[in-house]
Amino acid sequence: MSVKLAVIYYSSYGTNHRMASIAAEAARAAGAEVRLLKAPETAPAEVVAGVDAWKAQAEKGADVPDATVEDMEWADAYLISAPTRFGIMASQMRAFIDTLGGIWSRGGLANKPVSAMTSTQNVNGGQETTLVSFYTTVMHWGGVVVAPGYTDDVIFKTGGNPYGYSHIAGAEFTEEVQAAISHQARRLVDVAGKLTAGDA
Repeated sequence: MSVKLAVIYYSSYGTNHRMASIAAEAARAAGAEVRLLKAPETAPAEVVAGVDAWKAQAEKGADVPDATVEDMEWADAYLISAPTRFGIMASQMRAFIDTLGGIWSRGGLANKPVSAMTSTQNVNGGQETTLVSFYTTVMHWGGVVVAPGYTDDVIFKTGGNPYGYSHIAGAEFTEEVQAAISHQARRLVDVAGKLTAGDA
């Protein structure tokens, strides 16, 4: 059986949408069944409409389904991608996580592998704190943290973040960047495959 992977992103201006799309493509190429999903927008519609880049991204991602509890139940593993806001994940992603109390209390998130990515405006904008703080949430779930670590040389070529790929908003998505994201997605699928095989 193929791994069922939910790639869930939140993206105001498109960076994390692009990251999630690259990851989803790599995971599919690695044999996973993938659902590309987004965290629901919580900002007022008039606020989004008032910022051209935000409005453009909302329109671009309109055909991407919102993530649901059913998606979390379906998936064997999760790849989460969201921008940093003051050193933690954007509130839209946190708001989605806050809807998962029911499935969490039933143990429905336990033992599932989870990996995360983020983006910031600058190098020291809270990339590592965002990822580490999210992994604390995963520990509360009883999930299995699958960070990329230093398991491929491309990690060193794209910032050296062992907790998860992190992008600078506005920076180019080079071949090395795409390789780093793809490596993280494939690693998650590989670990998830080993864990689900163990449950079979």
